[in-house]
Amino acid sequence: MKKINDKENISYSFDISFNMAAIDIGSNGARLLIKNFFRKNGEGEPKISRVMYMRVPLRLGKDVFTLGKISKEREEKMTYMLKAFKQIMKLNDVVTFRACATSAMRDAENGEKVLKRLHKETGIKIEIIKGQEEAQLLCNNIIENQECKTGDFAYIDVGGGSTEVSLLHNGLLVHSRSYNIGTLRMLNGKVSKDDIEAMKSELSQYANEIKGICLIGSGGNINKLFKLAHTKKDKKEIKTTEILDLYNKLKPLSIEERIAQYGLKTDRADVIIPAAEIYMTVAEALGCDTILVPNISLADSIIDYEYRYFGENRQ
Repeated sequence: MKKINDKENISYSFDISFNMAAIDIGSNGARLLIKNFFRKNGEGEPKISRVMYMRVPLRLGKDVFTLGKISKEREEKMTYMLKAFKQIMKLNDVVTFRACATSAMRDAENGEKVLKRLHKETGIKIEIIKGQEEAQLLCNNIIENQECKTGDFAYIDVGGGSTEVSLLHNGLLVHSRSYNIGTLRMLNGKVSKDDIEAMKSELSQYANEIKGICLIGSGGNINKLFKLAHTKKDKKEIKTTEILDLYNKLKPLSIEERIAQYGLKTDRADVIIPAAEIYMTVAEALGCDTILVPNISLADSIIDYEYRYFGENRQ
């Protein structure tokens, strides 16, 4: 009889669990998302769960789309915010993270200088990602997490500074474009009718070539519009007629009335109107009457991409 501690009789099994994070600094808000990846006995696909999500109404676009740069006051707020994010990641044992900035920081004339100062002050290095990469990250996550392997889909993400549109055919990206058409840009009068018409024309041309496109939307505004029209148990989709109905109810109201009557946050109450206009414009151009709302954000896309390609090893 062999001893119980013989090497060939011992089987080692252990669970693997670690946290990863993403910081997404957009034109309207900044977000910290922490996710846990758990694999039983270190095998198979991980079970992914949200540990925490935090959003700060930073509103970089308010500076950039009026002044052309990040103000000292906004930079100071970013410093406080990033220091807080860093401590929160430490408290949650985050092993790796990626921080990205999008449209407003791309356009800010002092964007790179501000990020260098923030890196020196907080230790957090922020990458300014191009619109194409932003669209690609979002698109990859949609393909991985949704039933988009067969058929034609259009994915739209509406932000404060830009709108990303990706067109998929049988799970492959066939066209991706970032338009400088965002909610804060529109509120600040930085989007012309020609800009809107150019986007409509390009998308209509694609819709004429490919019939039966299914539209998928993401972003805080489409999520809020869905919540205003549906219960949590409803199928995650919203009709364009429902968006139009909400738009007609919200637009005549003041910011204060939208907050009081619909429970909107201050930094959502103004941008939800141009956001609804963008979603309806894109849907009409693509010939869609329904938008799927899977509640996947850029922060989700950043973390999931980092896990798929780097695991817990990115520094």
